[in-house]
Amino acid sequence: MKRILLSGAFGTAVLVAGLLFSQPTVMKTRTTVWADEGGVCSLARVAGNYGFTLSGTLITPTGGVPVAGVGLATISEAGNFSGTENRSVGGGVAQETLGGTISVNSDCTGTLTAPVFESGQLVRTSVFSVVFDDNAKELRAIQTSLVLPNGTSVPNVITAEGRKIGLAAE
Repeated sequence: MKRILLSGAFGTAVLVAGLLFSQPTVMKTRTTVWADEGGVCSLARVAGNYGFTLSGTLITPTGGVPVAGVGLATISEAGNFSGTENRSVGGGVAQETLGGTISVNSDCTGTLTAPVFESGQLVRTSVFSVVFDDNAKELRAIQTSLVLPNGTSVPNVITAEGRKIGLAAE
């Protein structure tokens, strides 16, 4: 068998030309992928303590405002959750308390609804679309709704990631 080696600028040009002018091959496949390849999800399976981060942008009439946060949350087998977070919105930092409900589907997707409080006062209600993966040890989420206490909806692009952590029972 004879090997032909092309080197230098000429070889690169031949390779690029071959890629540009060759007929593409299209393969169609269909795969069903579950959010968590480990099997069926349930509240009992995802229950536990999570460390999480969130980041994104609030969209205001004057432009985007950066958002970031870090916190701890506990999900119960009954579909409740509670937690705390330190967050920054446009550089203003606050400590917040979270509580609310979570639903989990058998495919490891779900919805989390979180009233958020600062110093005991409701500051917003957030709704997240969530997915659990890595055998329900991790969660990923995107905020689908942010509503202020006066009913104003705030457009946003905010995502969150969390990891189950082992906290000793108190």
